[in-house]
Amino acid sequence: MSFIEIVVLAIIQGLTEFLPISSSAHLLLPSQVLGWQDQGLAFDVAVHVGTLLAVVIYFRQDIVSLLAGWFKSFSGTHSKESRLTWCIVVATIPFVILAPLLKDIVEVYLRSAWVIATSTIVFGLLLWYADVKAKQIKDEFALNWKSALILGLAQITAVIPGTSRSGITITAGLLLGLDKKSAARFSFLMSIPVISMMGLYYSLELATGDEVVDWNALLSGAALSFISAYACIFFFLKIIERMGMMPFVIYRLLLGVGLIAFLSLS
Repeated sequence: MSFIEIVVLAIIQGLTEFLPISSSAHLLLPSQVLGWQDQGLAFDVAVHVGTLLAVVIYFRQDIVSLLAGWFKSFSGTHSKESRLTWCIVVATIPFVILAPLLKDIVEVYLRSAWVIATSTIVFGLLLWYADVKAKQIKDEFALNWKSALILGLAQITAVIPGTSRSGITITAGLLLGLDKKSAARFSFLMSIPVISMMGLYYSLELATGDEVVDWNALLSGAALSFISAYACIFFFLKIIERMGMMPFVIYRLLLGVGLIAFLSLS
């Protein structure tokens, strides 16, 4: 990988992991438009580590509080923190069960530019509907296990390329009555176990494979994805209540239409 490829792909991964605009759609663009090669499994591991560190460090105080409450719940002492942590656990269950089953189906039937373009538009319109129609009166501590399960099932639909994990979980959170900031916060918190498991899975594949590792590329990719992901989380949570989701909806629609136009002409 060239230095330019490392910079562009790492920043794309860091930004699009948490913005509701689909990382798969954006990672497709360099290969489709510029003819870049696939970045490889090792680079995927590195940028996932970078984004994981970003969300963990940003929410470090929340994570300590949530884990402390969760451990206390085993002795019968329950709190809003323990209930929220259990909601994250419940929301992760669909991913644990269904992601391995759906992986081959997605790889064979859904990993195409046309699917990415279509889902970018469809789920962008769903995000618009949630932003305009949902009540948005609750915070994340008002969630119960049923709501968490719905959010977990929404998260698993992100295996469809172009959906956006953060986009669909924020959409589901809004439809469940969460305000924008709370929907985004819960989406980011529930990403931690998922990104951790994906990173572990990719790491095991890398350890058992024969891919040559370029450590300079990996360290650069991890650092850049960390910086861009951390900045993304910081600014997104700062401005989301003022901006709403409409700028991201418009962007998704333009991106989807642009991809369709490019595919039709190529």
